[in-house]
Amino acid sequence: MTTVTIDQQTIVISTGSVIELDIDGEAVTALVLLAAPEAVILDACDGSMPLVFRAEELPSFRVFDDVA
Repeated sequence: MTTVTIDQQTIVISTGSVIELDIDGEAVTALVLLAAPEAVILDACDGSMPLVFRAEELPSFRVFDDVA
């Protein structure tokens, strides 16, 4: 689990979370393979290589939750 602060808002990302982030102007849905203070590793589940970001360098993203 790692905590990211964006625009003065704290967001917690955990391994196994599903997030949507903006990459090159397109929305990409990804599974969080690893969420650590040093890095976040994401799988876009599209056959491409996993995406690796330093937590503080994550582009704009939204975390999906299971609350309906």
